[in-house]
Amino acid sequence: MKVAVVGGSGYIGGELLRLLLGHSEVEVAQTTSDSQAGRPVWEAHPNLRHSRLRFTPHDSLEEVDAAFVALPHGATTDRIRALTEQARLVIDLSSDFRLRNPEDYDRYYGREHPLPELLGDFVAGIPELYRDALRSATRIAVPGCMANAAILALYPLSQGNLLDGEVVVDARTGSSGSGVVPGPASHHPERSGVMRVYKPLRHRHEAEISQVVGVPVRMSATAVGAVRGVQVMAHLSLDRPIEEGDLQRLYARVYGDEPFVRVVAQRRGVHQLPEPRIMTGSNFCDVGFARDGDGRHVVALGALDNLVKGGAGNAVQSFNIAANFEERTALEFAGLHPV
Repeated sequence: MKVAVVGGSGYIGGELLRLLLGHSEVEVAQTTSDSQAGRPVWEAHPNLRHSRLRFTPHDSLEEVDAAFVALPHGATTDRIRALTEQARLVIDLSSDFRLRNPEDYDRYYGREHPLPELLGDFVAGIPELYRDALRSATRIAVPGCMANAAILALYPLSQGNLLDGEVVVDARTGSSGSGVVPGPASHHPERSGVMRVYKPLRHRHEAEISQVVGVPVRMSATAVGAVRGVQVMAHLSLDRPIEEGDLQRLYARVYGDEPFVRVVAQRRGVHQLPEPRIMTGSNFCDVGFARDGDGRHVVALGALDNLVKGGAGNAVQSFNIAANFEERTALEFAGLHPV
């Protein structure tokens, strides 16, 4: 199967290329970048020196079976009609088609969605929740990295009809989540070693999480000194008390057969709860929980590599399902420890 990476010069584009160049069922026919056109991909991604691919301009994209779109937020809508003519399957990693309600775009992105009639055409790229819909999908919208971690952490509680009222999500993210283009806040002397709250209220991922788990969400986000990694803690009240063993069984029932979600809620050891560092480079999301004494207040946790399970890996996993390939193909790297 021939695939293309549209917008391949950024960090997500580089991860897509890394995974797809090792995919046994595909040929990476093309990767596009206007700023890097004509240059070899290894100049942007030095870990890919074994590849002979060169970037081509966006407008030179040829017909392929699947297009992975890693363009900046807002840019996919400008090209979506052409992309759907050039590729049978389009997997978008921007925010352009993640939300079903067009009013949410105005609220969280400060603009009206230019193509609201297309929002219902995209299947959310969350294999654990939408595997059946992904099997026949032709357009897939991959969720944001922090949103995906929070959704996977909260989903068992939502499925168990345990959520009662508002959920408060506190998230931390590494610097690669800011993208490859540097800015004042991502400049190394300003970013190194920080724990900077950059979005204390109304983070845009609130809408993504809420539309899946079905309750109001408030979210804050903090930049930390790591390069990769996302960790979220969701504080919530349950509609009834629950025993710790019942929580364990609930999470095990939802994720027991999932290839890339692991339940981590231990009482001993150093890594008792999800820790993103040990998942560097992997497509795993670790989820866990902590429960207070009365069984009504729970903290649900999720951790992942923002560039893999929070982006490129999730896209490839969704693609594997849609293309009827083995779901784990090109994604079985286990992560590193120590890092």
